[in-house]
Amino acid sequence: MAGDRRLPPARRGEFQQPVGRDLAESELAAVAANHIKVITVGDVVSLRVREHGLTPVLSVYDGRTERRTETAFAALVEREGWAETVVVNPAGMVTSALTEAVENALVGKAPEIIRVKGEEDLALLPCILSAPDGAMVIYGWPGRGMKAVEVDGASRHNAERLLGLMEELK
Repeated sequence: MAGDRRLPPARRGEFQQPVGRDLAESELAAVAANHIKVITVGDVVSLRVREHGLTPVLSVYDGRTERRTETAFAALVEREGWAETVVVNPAGMVTSALTEAVENALVGKAPEIIRVKGEEDLALLPCILSAPDGAMVIYGWPGRGMKAVEVDGASRHNAERLLGLMEELK
């Protein structure tokens, strides 16, 4: 992905269908037992996964849940003093800064926690595109719980397709 991308209003409907499958909280123990590399997107999901003893290779969050600020995950990051990369990513966008932070975190060149100033909803796409095969990206779907995307050729192709629907900004 070269530059910043913005979701055109006419394409929003195509992004309102969840990617991946439902993931019950009870399944997190099996994820841990199978030593699956996990990436989390969203405050509540990032907290839940850690509460179940999993340490994600990357967590992306924005410090907000359903328009409320300062989540329990944000408080945990602050209390534990975890290093984080902070990037600006406005709603409806995937910025090159977000993509670069995801890539750097996944190769060990940056902290494994990214705080987004703006909105992290579309961070799912660069996470899928940058994750190794066999990893699982877990994200929150408001009002419906957790979703899981297993990273492979098909999920990468779908993420590329969705990114291709977005307009590239110069």
